[in-house]
Amino acid sequence: MPDQTREDELEQRIRELERRLGRYEGASGPETAFWALLHRIFPEDARKHMKVATREQLMTARSYLDRWIARLDDAKAQATPPREDIEVK
Repeated sequence: MPDQTREDELEQRIRELERRLGRYEGASGPETAFWALLHRIFPEDARKHMKVATREQLMTARSYLDRWIARLDDAKAQATPPREDIEVK
């Protein structure tokens, strides 16, 4: 039975490591280090607040980008038609 208990502990540890690894797949090394540091330094409430604030900043940037894109589209629509070259003899 002791072998079975050890095997169960190892399987549980593997599941935990796979779960944690899933959070970091696709993240860069510096990004992973940043989030690890963030989790160690700031309490959960502060992290939630920063996440909401970051989202708001990104939404603000999106609204500016949407406005600039709309201006570019309007400028294209109002552009004068291309000029035609007329050959003079």
